Amino acid sequence: MADNRTAIDEATAAFIRRQPMFFVATAPLAADGHVNLSPRGLDSFRILSPHQVAWIDYVGSGIETVAHLKENGRIVVMFCAFEGKPGIVRLHGTGRVTEAADPDFADAAAPFPSTEGVRAVITIDIRRVSRTCGFGVPLMSFQGQRPDLMRWCRSKGPDGLADYQRRKNAVSLDGLPGIRLAPDNHPENESGMPH
Repeated sequence: MADNRTAIDEATAAFIRRQPMFFVATAPLAADGHVNLSPRGLDSFRILSPHQVAWIDYVGSGIETVAHLKENGRIVVMFCAFEGKPGIVRLHGTGRVTEAADPDFADAAAPFPSTEGVRAVITIDIRRVSRTCGFGVPLMSFQGQRPDLMRWCRSKGPDGLADYQRRKNAVSLDGLPGIRLAPDNHPENESGMPH
């Protein structure tokens, strides 16, 4: 039932564009490191070519995806159909991080709407595209994107967001470097962000 390719074809691209959310998985090289799996939403994902995709990485309470990509680049993105015809698409590849402080950030962020709270653009060079049945994925109705993140970002303002990243996004759970804006310090364990 699996269909494996090395590029995103038109049917796969159409499937991806219909999904209101996706999941991102990364891991550090250390055998005892924390594997990370994150849900993503909003208008944050773009197909740049049949071999490349990107998404906006918003300020959050963790920095695992960014830290893992900086260390080893391994990543998989998964889309599931929760409405309509079942299906799953996984994009395996090598990711890289373009931070808001990088000189080429404006070019990397150009395909996306301008919003608050952007800390990086993640770009993936795809080496494997797999489609599977998705028969076991439940049917659920999409009600809309949550406004909480943008509201929270606006309430913090630019200085508050920078301070938050310095405290929360300096290093990963395993001590790997996070966002460069954040100095090397000891991030707090508790999160002031809504989950």
